[in-house]
Amino acid sequence: MRRALFITLVVLFAHSATAQDLRALVRQVVQNELVANQNDHSRWAYYDVDRKTDGVVEQWVAETGDGDIHRILVQKGVHISPPAQRTLMDRFIHDPAAQSRQRKSDEHDDRQSEELLRMLPDAFTWTMASSDGSTLLLHFAPDPSFSPPSWAARVFEAMEGNLRIDKRQRRIMSLQGQLAHGVRFCGGLCGSISAGGTFDVERRQIAPSNWRIVSTHVHIHGSVLFFKSISQDEEDDKSRFQQLQENISLEQAETRLIGENGF
Repeated sequence: MRRALFITLVVLFAHSATAQDLRALVRQVVQNELVANQNDHSRWAYYDVDRKTDGVVEQWVAETGDGDIHRILVQKGVHISPPAQRTLMDRFIHDPAAQSRQRKSDEHDDRQSEELLRMLPDAFTWTMASSDGSTLLLHFAPDPSFSPPSWAARVFEAMEGNLRIDKRQRRIMSLQGQLAHGVRFCGGLCGSISAGGTFDVERRQIAPSNWRIVSTHVHIHGSVLFFKSISQDEEDDKSRFQQLQENISLEQAETRLIGENGF
C-alpha cells in the first residue's frame, strides 16, 4: 500500500512539474513575442486577400509611420479600375482624420492583442501533444482557476486547441482551436458567443526575428451589447512580403504600390 501510494505521488509530482515547465515555456514564448513586437520598426508591403460574407477584397498594402495605404484591386468581388485605385489612395493621403482613425483603431487592436497574449500562459492548462526536430505542439484547455479580468478574456473559458512553437527561436507558429461551449455575458442579457466556433492563425518568419501572420481563418458567431459585434466569419491570407524603408512616407508608399511595374 505504501509503495503504491509512493508511486502515485511520484507520478502526480512528475505530471505537475511537466505542466509547470510547459506553462513556463509558454510564458517565455509570450515574452519573446512582446519584446520582438516592441523592437520591430520595420515596414512591409504585402498582398492581402480578405474573404468575408459580403464579398472578397484583394489589395496591396504598404505600411508607413502615418498609417497603412491600400491599393484596392477588388472590392466585394468588383474589380477597381487603376484610376479609381489611385483616387482612393490619394483620398487617404490627404485625409489626416482618416489616418488618425486608422491609427487609433490599430492601437486599440494592438493593446487588446497584447493584453490577451499576456494572459495566454495562465488562462489554460498545457500538455505536450507532439515534438519533432524543429517544432513543439502544445495542447491547451481552459484552466478552471483562471479568473478573466475582462469581457474579452471570457472567451478563454471556452477555447481549446493547439499552439505550435518554433523550438529554436521560441516563437509562435500557429494557434488553432475551437470554442468547446458557448459564452454568455450577464446571463445572456448582454450578449453571447456561440459554441462550435473555430479559429486558425498561421504565422511565418519573413525576416530575421520578424514573424508575421500570413493566414487567418476565423468563424465565430455572437454579439455583445455596448461593444462592437465580435461575430466574425472571415478568411484572410497575406503573401508576397517586400520590405520597405522604415521612414517611408504615404506618398512614397503610393508610388511604390503603383510604380511602373507595380508589385
